[in-house]
This record gives sequence, structure tokens and C-alpha cells, in this order.
Amino acid sequence: MESQSIHLSYLIKQEDELTQEETKLLDEARRATYRSYAPYSHFSVGAAVELEDGTIVSGSNQENAAYPSGLCAERTAVFYANSRYPDLAIRRICIAARDTEGDLLQRYISPCGACRQVLLEAEQRAQHPIEVLLYGTQGICCIHSIKDLLPLCFDDSFL
Repeated sequence: MESQSIHLSYLIKQEDELTQEETKLLDEARRATYRSYAPYSHFSVGAAVELEDGTIVSGSNQENAAYPSGLCAERTAVFYANSRYPDLAIRRICIAARDTEGDLLQRYISPCGACRQVLLEAEQRAQHPIEVLLYGTQGICCIHSIKDLLPLCFDDSFL
């Protein structure tokens, strides 16, 4: 028997430590939370992706009474970016959320498993890491790559 471990390195930055590009992306992710359709959970999520040419595309969670029919903010943004700009790779994604009271979360949130898998595919298509910024008012978690969020991932190499 052999014991192994997985290690994740990430940075926690404050807003004043972000680059101009990161701040622009964060602002758009926060704005996207206001376009959320969340009449059931009242939990509004916004995501913004920056493409390799600097274009920013955003999305928000869209709920439905038939719960599986809704879609997370991250997938909304990624799918829109791919359908609108199919030849431009994603450089980074930022995710922000508001609680049931409408306040931005103090602690950052992370993408669900389905979103992680979709983002992994986008990263593989881009052939370079997609940086992840997870926003919370107390700090922004900065992760180098989607693969860091999805260790031991299932990808096209298994097909």
C-alpha cells in the first residue's frame, strides 16, 4: 500500500492587491449577481470570464421550478462565451455571490462539480490554465488552474 496526497496552493488577495484586469473582471461578476433569476433559493451568483483578447462575458444563475432545468452562473458565462466567441480561449473566471438578504458574501464560494467539469473542458480547449478568482468581501481566493479545483479529474484522455 502506498499513501499519496494532493496539495492545493492558492493565494488570498484583498481587492487593492488585484491587477487592473482582475478588478475589471471582479466588477463584472458582482454586477452579474443582479441579473440572477433566483426566486427559489434567493442566492444570486454572478460569473465573468475574461477571454484571451480581453473581452469579458458574464452570466448569472438561472433557476427554474423544475430544479434540474436551471443553470449555474459559471456555465451560463462559459457557454455564452463559447457560442459568441468560439475562437477565443478563456483566460480567467471570477465568481461572486449574494446571500438571501442581497448582501455580497463575506466568504468566497467555489463552483459546483458540474461547473468544474465544464470549466475543465474549457481549460483543455484553451490548452493553458484558466485562472480562478473566487470573490468574498473578506478576501479573493486566487487559484492557478481549474485542474487545481478538480484533482483526479475525468477528461478526454480516458475516452
